[in-house]
Amino acid sequence: MNWTHIRTLYLRELRSALRERTIVVNSILMPIFLYPVLLWVMFTGLTFVQGLAEGYTSRVAVIEATPPEHTELLAEFFADDDTQQVEVSTHDEALELLQTGDLDAIIRFGTSTGEGTPSLRVSYDGAVDRSRRALDRIETHARSFRTSWLEDEGRALGIDADEQARFMLGSHNVSSEGELGAMLFGQMISLFMVIMVALGCFVPSVDTTAGERERSTWETLMTVSASRTSVVVSKYLYVATLGITAGLLNVAALFISIGAIVQPLLGDGESLSFSLPPMALPVMTLAAIGLALFFASAMMILASFARTFKDGQAMVQPVYWLVFVPMVLGQQTDATLTPTIAAIPVANVAMMIRDAINGVFLWPLIAQTLVVTGLTVVLCLWLARQILRFEDYLLGSYDGSFWRFAKQRLRPGTSTRTAS
Repeated sequence: MNWTHIRTLYLRELRSALRERTIVVNSILMPIFLYPVLLWVMFTGLTFVQGLAEGYTSRVAVIEATPPEHTELLAEFFADDDTQQVEVSTHDEALELLQTGDLDAIIRFGTSTGEGTPSLRVSYDGAVDRSRRALDRIETHARSFRTSWLEDEGRALGIDADEQARFMLGSHNVSSEGELGAMLFGQMISLFMVIMVALGCFVPSVDTTAGERERSTWETLMTVSASRTSVVVSKYLYVATLGITAGLLNVAALFISIGAIVQPLLGDGESLSFSLPPMALPVMTLAAIGLALFFASAMMILASFARTFKDGQAMVQPVYWLVFVPMVLGQQTDATLTPTIAAIPVANVAMMIRDAINGVFLWPLIAQTLVVTGLTVVLCLWLARQILRFEDYLLGSYDGSFWRFAKQRLRPGTSTRTAS
């Protein structure tokens, strides 16, 4: 293995990648724009839908005659323009309209539980957003009326407002703006970095292996003066470089844009701020490097058995499924890195990133995570070295998938002709 040859081939791969539109879009432009734009579209859509829901006029029917003690409450329901009373003849007719979506809720007054104490039952369709919105509006008016009624009754009995309250319930959020921002930022980055590093490795790993075979340039590359090991190492470092670049670019883009995206969704008086602990940056960089080295090796092993770019994409999919591991493990806001999670590839790195952003540095577990990630990479590289021994694999004459190759060639006791 000659490092001068590796450097020359590595730079050649990078120059070729920058001329390839698909690689530039997936490894550079998408990390910068995809998730910030995707988040903006998602949050803007949620805000738009909420605005539409607020603008709905709830169609409500009142069943049976209204008792005298309920008249004032009934007037409360239809005092605003957001609720419209629909006249119906029978309860069955109202239920039919509710089921067909022509009615949002049905109010049915019951007998009084006490003198002047209204009681009512609301029928609604929980599968329809408009119907749930109508229920919320009715409950809001009912609670307001009940509070007002209790105050009037208390004053009539000579009970002042302080005595009626008995006790006050208040809440105080002790989290600072920075802590809230770190919590949100940590959960998003720990997941998005894994996704973007995998996406950054995905297209280059397929293009530099299956793509070379499809373009019929793989055989030519095997005839250069550099050893075959140098050729493979240069390709591996090139794929890992683009994976690291994609992950770090995505973190930078999210860090710059997430505040402006999320801020409109916060309540009045709430705000977020973002700042990274100084040690978080090197930890996140080590995480990106570890993920890229793993994804690059695993994806290249599988993609190298494909003869076309399309087949290579299909073969690499099993590795890409690993990006969903952090969705299942390590996303609880009250959990940190544990020895068990630190032993699970990909999930351990995601949790380590989230802890670092929140200022939690469990150094023994961080070391365990890096060791596990390193061992996983070493295992992939060892497997790649075993595969490189076979001449028909290197020349592209082997026709089959990795799984078939492993079954036929890599099982203990299997003997076959290897590369010289």
